[in-house]
Amino acid sequence: MPQDRDTLVEDTYAEGFRSIYAEFLVTARDRTWLDHCCHAVTGHASSTILCDSEAGVSRVLDGVTAGQKTPDGRMGAIIQVHVPRFRKDRLVHLERVLLARISQNVLTCPTARCFNRIDSPEYFKLGRKVAFFGDGHQFRDVRYGTKGWVVPTMGGEFYLTRRFGFSDGVMGGNLWFMATSEAASIDAAERAAAAVNQVDDCVLTFPGGVAASASKAGSRYSFMIASTFAEYCPTLKDKLGAQSRVPEGVASIMEIVINGSSLDAVAQATYTAIDAALSAPGLVRITAGNYGGRLGKSFIYLRPERQGAQ
Repeated sequence: MPQDRDTLVEDTYAEGFRSIYAEFLVTARDRTWLDHCCHAVTGHASSTILCDSEAGVSRVLDGVTAGQKTPDGRMGAIIQVHVPRFRKDRLVHLERVLLARISQNVLTCPTARCFNRIDSPEYFKLGRKVAFFGDGHQFRDVRYGTKGWVVPTMGGEFYLTRRFGFSDGVMGGNLWFMATSEAASIDAAERAAAAVNQVDDCVLTFPGGVAASASKAGSRYSFMIASTFAEYCPTLKDKLGAQSRVPEGVASIMEIVINGSSLDAVAQATYTAIDAALSAPGLVRITAGNYGGRLGKSFIYLRPERQGAQ
């Protein structure tokens, strides 16, 4: 049975921050090649600490049933790619990220196609840029009800839409699962991640959706912008003494990080994740990381009634 929310869930908030993000659909002939494409295009995109972006799969579509149809009727996956809004070069950077990821990881994947998902007043003319790979043999066409570019390849043809839009989003929603063992904290985090994966408009970016290395901003080393959150490392509890913030009986803490299309979307995914994890054996506490508003102003309160009172 699920444990009591008020007992396990700390009355705190996750500190998110604003992003701009692109969303596109990749399709392929079957689940095997769709998964290969998704793994490649979202690779090395766990954290903008040292990755060029944060990317993940928002939803997998079967291509044919109501609510899951794709332009070409094949299996597909909706991908979100986020960059922090505080970057002064955010538009140029996001376009560069999309160009690299689509041209190097979608175009190269057998049977893959790529379709824009955001219609915005401003947009990137990305199709034309990717199509230059055709070396003059590329051409415009209207296929699957969309305007796009066709690039001849040795495997056949690659199709992608002409324009790719972008929108404001939220990054950095997070939950920490404190448990009596590593196995127990992973179990709780896996349950939460699986639940978020069923929620539209949000993505998890870390391997399997779970991070074992929640970080704090800054470091004792001047060349590091983030470092391990020592006060929450269970193996440092004795060394740190009174400075340790690890509750009694906690041997491991796993984190999930949620990015999404809006603060509301991230909040709803957060509550879905909490509900899914409450029944995990060995769970001691669910909490979240925040820095008193120094990182961002997009607060996701772990108690739903607090969120609505903002």
